[in-house]
Amino acid sequence: MAKNDLITRNLMLDSLKQYAKNRISHEFLRQQDAKNEIPLDILKEMYDHDILGVHLLLIPEEYGGLSGQTTEIYRVCEQLARIDLGIATGVFATFLGSDPLNVGGTAEQKAKWFKKIAQENKLVAYGATEADAGSDLVSLRTRADRVEKDGKIVGYKITGSKMWISNGGVADIYTVLALAPGGPSWFIVEKGTPGFTQDAHEDKHGIRLSNTAGLAFDEVYVPAENLIGLEEGKGLLQAQAVFGYTRLMVAAFGLGGGEEAVETALKYAQQRIQAGGPLSEKQGFMLKLITPHYTRLEAARAYIDWTAKQLEVNNHGLATEGAIAKLYATESGNKAAEDAIQAMGGFGYTKEFAVEKIKRDVKITCIYEGTSEVLEMTIFRGRWQEHLKSRGQYYIKQAEELDAIHLQHPDVGADSAALGMRALAHILEDCRVQKLTRHQYITFMLGDLICEAEVAAVFAKQCAAGIVTEGSRLDLNSLKMMSRVTARLSAFKIATEGMRLILGVGGVAAAELLQAVNLTAINEKMAGLIEDQDGVSAKLREIFKA
Repeated sequence: MAKNDLITRNLMLDSLKQYAKNRISHEFLRQQDAKNEIPLDILKEMYDHDILGVHLLLIPEEYGGLSGQTTEIYRVCEQLARIDLGIATGVFATFLGSDPLNVGGTAEQKAKWFKKIAQENKLVAYGATEADAGSDLVSLRTRADRVEKDGKIVGYKITGSKMWISNGGVADIYTVLALAPGGPSWFIVEKGTPGFTQDAHEDKHGIRLSNTAGLAFDEVYVPAENLIGLEEGKGLLQAQAVFGYTRLMVAAFGLGGGEEAVETALKYAQQRIQAGGPLSEKQGFMLKLITPHYTRLEAARAYIDWTAKQLEVNNHGLATEGAIAKLYATESGNKAAEDAIQAMGGFGYTKEFAVEKIKRDVKITCIYEGTSEVLEMTIFRGRWQEHLKSRGQYYIKQAEELDAIHLQHPDVGADSAALGMRALAHILEDCRVQKLTRHQYITFMLGDLICEAEVAAVFAKQCAAGIVTEGSRLDLNSLKMMSRVTARLSAFKIATEGMRLILGVGGVAAAELLQAVNLTAINEKMAGLIEDQDGVSAKLREIFKA
């Protein structure tokens, strides 16, 4: 597939939408959800080359795949989430399970296993999580003992267990992280291998259409050629190399699920007559329950797309950016789904309407592939190092860049984003001087503020560049209004929440801190906020009119 081939990408997405329309009704999803059962026939159809061949996106063209770029894959993940997050998770599990092979496999291993996955439509699972090693992969207990013959390693015996494995009970091929003598390493294990068993499917709060099961290994023998990369001790590096990419895909889940929920609520509000007019005409309804969520999700879309384009250049890495994308998009999607229920009142609380199920489903995006708290810590650590290395200038320089953008494009909110960046730089420096990062809670909150600042900055930059992010239903003028809203609220949150953290520990005068974060200037930028939000509301009513 040609890089950034928009026509091909849209054809793929249209095929996926049409397939869902024909085969995956809301009633079908309700029934499967009630039964807590994966629709395996649907998943296999989606893998069928003659129907969709969705799994081919992740496989290089030379092995029978489509060599999908990051943009193609996140757009498909977004659309899958709009259909059903459980089904989306089943597809994503194959993407994720193939990553260790893609990153660390030898040419021979890739040829063998990718061809098998492509030609035989194999489901794949990613076996990393353990009871005591969720996001902390260093705490692995599953071990891989060498099997030697005539002084040569001929294989490994894997012993241990895994939990919360998507596709765990239905996959054909598993990539399993185990502790070999040389360190954590990935191994390929096929279903049916003696000593390898799968536990019962978990009874989950949401994504009940995905299979989640534990795995047990009792001296499961795999040949030495199944050690990915044929070198022990590379497992953690191979896992970390794709965190930016995998977390971006879950960010797309949060985006798709959240927008599906809020759009469902808005369409309902267009037809719900209250006090003589549609509910969607009520400013309080829109500005509390609809418009802020759509605005945050469009900001998330801009950041996801920007990160995807960076990954297409750098291939791997960008762990901090992936964490920012996931934290912002999934938390925004989860809150959007929560308020979609509120927006629809009693109807939203019933299973007759999709938002009840979306809310249960989308919550997992804040948990798997790194909880929001793990992401906050990841973001903090990544940018704290940049702050220290630059002697406090990391965000000051970004603020200067945003100031320059504002001079050329005064309608995107870059000035507010710059104020937020400067406030953030001062807050980080205060935390350094006072050694406040010894408080874990403060590091979590700093990670969240960093996330807010960087998303607002990218959104403003994208709008200044005239970019209407692919998949958006808004025009550039509406996106600029959203960007201004995002930048204002981001700057205000950074300044006020940052002050709360520092004053909460003590040692700094409130008046001095107030001046340092320039809250007065940030407050002055609030002029026009409600007007912009009303403008966004009007555009949303136009797009989703009954």
